[in-house]
Amino acid sequence: MSSPSQTDADIHCEVCGEPTRVPGYGQQYGTLEAHWGYGSNHDGDYYRVRLCEPCFFATLAYLRQERRINRLFDDDTPVHNPSFGRVARDDWFRES
Repeated sequence: MSSPSQTDADIHCEVCGEPTRVPGYGQQYGTLEAHWGYGSNHDGDYYRVRLCEPCFFATLAYLRQERRINRLFDDDTPVHNPSFGRVARDDWFRES
């Protein structure tokens, strides 16, 4: 008997370890990903971290806070951006 493929097996959050499968809806997770190229300090390194919904939004909240801190004294840059990182909204079929 063969081992289950990535699509058959449950994907677990790489932070908290919880499964990301939502009963009746399949795998639901976010991905933090980077592929560093020539000239970077991490040339050739590829990273991918799969996160459950709570861990994804906790990570996003941390990044928003870092953005606020780093731009605290910038007059021309809006610091508060509730849609930071969002590419689309109400895009249930990934049409964007």
